[in-house]
Amino acid sequence: MSSSNINANAANLWNAASNDLNRYLPIFIYTFGIIGNFLNVLVLAQSNIRSNSSAVLFLFSSMASLIAIVSGLTSRMMSGYAVDLTLTVNWICIIRNYILYTARTITLWLIALATIERWLASSKHVYRRQKSTLKNARRGMILVFIYACLINAPIIYCYRANLSGSLRGCYGSTYACSVVTDGIYVFGTTLSPLSVMIIFGLMTINNIRHSQNRVQNIAMLPFSLEQKNTISTVNRPQKIKKIDRHLLKMLIVQVTLLILFTCPHAIQKFYSSAASISLTSSSQSLDIAIPNFIFNLVTLLNFTASGMPFYIYTLTGGSVFRKALFHLIKTVILKILCR
Repeated sequence: MSSSNINANAANLWNAASNDLNRYLPIFIYTFGIIGNFLNVLVLAQSNIRSNSSAVLFLFSSMASLIAIVSGLTSRMMSGYAVDLTLTVNWICIIRNYILYTARTITLWLIALATIERWLASSKHVYRRQKSTLKNARRGMILVFIYACLINAPIIYCYRANLSGSLRGCYGSTYACSVVTDGIYVFGTTLSPLSVMIIFGLMTINNIRHSQNRVQNIAMLPFSLEQKNTISTVNRPQKIKKIDRHLLKMLIVQVTLLILFTCPHAIQKFYSSAASISLTSSSQSLDIAIPNFIFNLVTLLNFTASGMPFYIYTLTGGSVFRKALFHLIKTVILKILCR
């Protein structure tokens, strides 16, 4: 068997694997992602939880994740069974990608704001703790929304459908457009907020460690009963309360998984832009089939990151989140039974 036949057979296998990947995995991500984010919105919108600024940021992050899944995965699922209109119709291509990447930008930056908020809330400095308010959280959300809309604006000009020689039929219409839009996604949407999450996450852990040491040292000092009561009252706002501890745990787990699930997609986008000339000029179909499979795999992993927050919160949110969830379910059941 000639090498060309071997390459053709291998390319067919890789293409078949890509088709199966796009046909079956998105159904799972779509179903559990929509259900999970919808339940997140309902639970975090309850009055006893949304009074916390971190919870409000998680709430709107879940809304953005829900939009990202619906706008991005719907067309990807269709491509496994029928014609994907985003690949052939210009205005659908542009609107779909603009909404998708704007929602992703909002999701990651709101979680980054949540890490900053946790750092402020755990600080030993009073003036920093005073900045951890719902008012400032709302201001941050407005700024993130404006930033996301503006930074993804080049998609409107650059993205076109019916493209040949690229990993997607709906992509940057020129090499310069691909580099610009992919660069914005890699650095403005993914790496920058992840860097903020890592930096402020480590600073928050450091704050907590120092806070615990201060409490232990104060407890060992020979104060009178009246002095101890006064110190306890003064330091009580500095202690990590139950809901704050669970929110911090939820945040740490979510940031870790976001890094694992979103970084491969950012790396692939950066590589595909740098190597787009060689991909389009290559005559070996195997050189296209393998990158195409990798592209589909890391893209679906990225959608998985948008669908997992509810399950993270349920497992790591402690009794506070689970009680709110059970209260929501009980309320819904009672309303159904009372009809």
